Amino acid sequence: MNDQQLLHYFQNQQAQPGWFSLIHIMIDSMVTNVGEAQSRPFLVQMGDKLGARFPLTLARTVGELEEQINVQLAAFNWGYIDIEASETAMQIRHMALPVPADEAQQAAWNSAFSAVLEGLYARWLRDQGGKSHVSLWREASPSATVVHFRYQNSR
Repeated sequence: MNDQQLLHYFQNQQAQPGWFSLIHIMIDSMVTNVGEAQSRPFLVQMGDKLGARFPLTLARTVGELEEQINVQLAAFNWGYIDIEASETAMQIRHMALPVPADEAQQAAWNSAFSAVLEGLYARWLRDQGGKSHVSLWREASPSATVVHFRYQNSR
């Protein structure tokens, strides 16, 4: 299966009529009513709470961590990740992000849902032994269905 076919498969699994539409409407309405800057902390907090509700077991390697996250993301139908680690940082590439069918709404959805993922990944990394001074943040991403995060000491 090539990348385009895999992406199409994930999108068909993720956008279940009703549930995805409801969540999209709720998040979009919140961002519209209070603005992106004001809604972002709430969305990050929701991701953190989700990570607490669905904890990962302690991973011994980056490969095990990636596998555990992908198992949980598969259960959520939220795509999958690839982790690239170095001595000083970790880059998480989240691929096949669920997106609304309307392309005009995809960038705003990507931004809002990325805040949820930021809270989720930060929680899971802290629970793996990450320190509070090590930050996770979103970086520029190449498309609406891909999100890049960097986990690195911010000091």
